[in-house]
Amino acid sequence: MTLDPVHVDGIANIAAYLARHVDDTDHTDLAANIWENFLDPLADTTGRAVCEPISEQRLRVAAVDDIALAETPFETVHGLDAGTINPTTFKNGLVLDLAQAALAAVPSDLDLHRHRSIVATTHLTDTVVSLDEPWQSLDEGYCRWRIMQAPRVDRYSEGVVHALALYLAESSHALEHAEAVSELLILDGPLYPVELLNWQDRNATFQTLSTETKPRSIVANYFRLVESFVERDIPLCGFIKNPASKRIIGTLRDRDIDVPWADDTALFTQLLERRNQGPTDNDKSGIKEQRTDEITFTSWFISRNGANATVAADGDAYGLDRHLDPLCYETCFCVIYEPQHDILYRLEMPYAFASDDATRAAVTQQVVSEVAARRGPPAAIAKADELARISTDEKTSLRKQFAESLDVDEVKRYDDVRWEEAE
Repeated sequence: MTLDPVHVDGIANIAAYLARHVDDTDHTDLAANIWENFLDPLADTTGRAVCEPISEQRLRVAAVDDIALAETPFETVHGLDAGTINPTTFKNGLVLDLAQAALAAVPSDLDLHRHRSIVATTHLTDTVVSLDEPWQSLDEGYCRWRIMQAPRVDRYSEGVVHALALYLAESSHALEHAEAVSELLILDGPLYPVELLNWQDRNATFQTLSTETKPRSIVANYFRLVESFVERDIPLCGFIKNPASKRIIGTLRDRDIDVPWADDTALFTQLLERRNQGPTDNDKSGIKEQRTDEITFTSWFISRNGANATVAADGDAYGLDRHLDPLCYETCFCVIYEPQHDILYRLEMPYAFASDDATRAAVTQQVVSEVAARRGPPAAIAKADELARISTDEKTSLRKQFAESLDVDEVKRYDDVRWEEAE
C-alpha cells in the first residue's frame, strides 16, 4: 500500500478542482462544427486538400444487436499480424529484434495457420561483419526465416531493428500467401508501414535511412501487395486498434484553429459517442449517461498528410515505382466507435477499393458488424494476433537462447529487473 487515506483524499481534492475548472460542455458543439464545416475538404496552409470525403459525408449509427446479427458480405476473412520479442542489446554491441508473422483465416484453416515468416534484424557497429542471410526453410517448408542486417546508425539502433524486422516479416508473409486470400484481407495495423514512411520527415539520420535499399524494399512490398489484390479484385484493409494520428488536429492548429483535443481519436470519440438526455439547462451538475446500445461510425475520407503524404497521388512514393495509377494507393479511412468499451478504431483501405461504392459498403458492413458482435476487433484480427504473438515467457527464453549461443550477456536495465521482481 503506497497511498494512505489522507493521500487518497488529497487526490480526490485534485479531481474536484479539475472538475470545477475544466469544462468540456462546449466540446461536442465544436466537434460538430469541425465535422460540418472543415472536412469537405480539410486544406493545409498551402491550400492542398489533405483530408476529403469520398462520396457523401455522413455520421452513421446502427443498433448493436441488429448489426451484430446481420448477415455479413464475406464468408471467408483473413487476418495478418506480426509479433516481436522487442529490441534486445547485447554487451558485444549487437542489437537484435526478431519478428514472426502469421496469416489467420475465419473459418479456420489449420494448414495455413501453421505457416510462419520469421525475421531477425541485427545491428552492429562493426562495419566489416555481414550478418545478412537469405530466406531458409524449416518445419517441412511451413516456416521460413532469414537474417537481415540493418543499415548502420550511430543512434536509434533499437527502433531501427524493430521497425525493419516487424514490417519485413509482415509484408513478406502477406506477399508469400496472398493467393490464399479469397475474399478479404485485414492487416492488424495500418495499411502501410507508417514508421518507415515517417523516416523521411524525421532528423537527418532517418532521412538518410529512408534512401537505403532495405527499408525501400520493405515499403515496395506494400505497394506490390496493393497491386496484387487490385489485380485479383480482392479488397484489403488495415484495422488500427490504437489510432494515435494527429493529422486532422495538427492541420487545424496550423491554420490557427483552436481545438482542445490531444489527437484525432479524441475528436472523433467526442463526435461519435452518444449519451442519453442528461441534466437540464438549470442543472448541469449531473452526468449524461453514455449509450451502449448503438455503434457509430463515419463515412470514408481520403487522407493525404503525415505519413500518408508519401503514398498520396502527388507524393514521392518513397522514390519507388508504382505500377498502377498513383491515385489507387492513396490511404482512405473511416472510424468506428465501439460504445461498450468506449474505444475508437480506425479502418484503412487503398483508394482503388474505397472508391468503389459496393466494395466500400461491403467492407464497412463486415467490420462494423464484427466489432459490434465481438465488442472488439474482427475475428480474423484476433486470431492472427493470437498466432503471431510472442508471449512474455517466450521472449525471455529466446533472449536467453541468443545470449547463450552468442556467449555474451544481454545489456540489462533497471526496469528489466524491477518488472521481473514485480511478477
